[in-house]
Amino acid sequence: MKRIVMMALLALALPVAAFAGNVDFNNTGGTLAGTTSGLTLTGSMLTGVTGLGLGLCSTATPCGSVSFSTGALTSGNLTLGGTFSGIGSSFQILGNGTNGLPSVIFTGTFVGNINWSEQACGAGECYTLQGSISGTWYNGTTVGGATVQLTFNAGRDGFTGSVPLASGDTVITTVPEPGTLGLFGTGLVGLAGVLRKKFKA
Repeated sequence: MKRIVMMALLALALPVAAFAGNVDFNNTGGTLAGTTSGLTLTGSMLTGVTGLGLGLCSTATPCGSVSFSTGALTSGNLTLGGTFSGIGSSFQILGNGTNGLPSVIFTGTFVGNINWSEQACGAGECYTLQGSISGTWYNGTTVGGATVQLTFNAGRDGFTGSVPLASGDTVITTVPEPGTLGLFGTGLVGLAGVLRKKFKA
């Protein structure tokens, strides 16, 4: 009996590991603008998708857009780097109906603090924005992930209100609905039972 219980627990745990996956989104271009009240990304093209749709996006043929806004600056400053709040933020990945992508892929918010860091590049300053996100996937499930956005050179004075975005990478971790996992796990338990009977006979 103990063996059967252990097999059942294993069968229920396996689907979570087997079906948890990541979808990777790349975006290019657009403008990152704002003040201490928050930063906003507009006009950034979705140029790469791995793990969803046909994966045929590129800079020449974008298949959607990525946009977001942060909460207010809570520490540091815009020029040297600091921390923005996730309160009042938004994050959206949209498809344009091509390459097997839905029109609304992900809608959510930043979760926790958003890191805004500065680094020297050439004769000026470049910036990196990174944070965790959570929200609604195209199929209605709740998912989470993280994003990193890199800017082009903001010039010698650093960030003064806006800077072109060079590129961004957002990874969403997807897990199937609990009902699907339960059905799959139950099927595995049944299969284990049939095999056990066969080997005993």
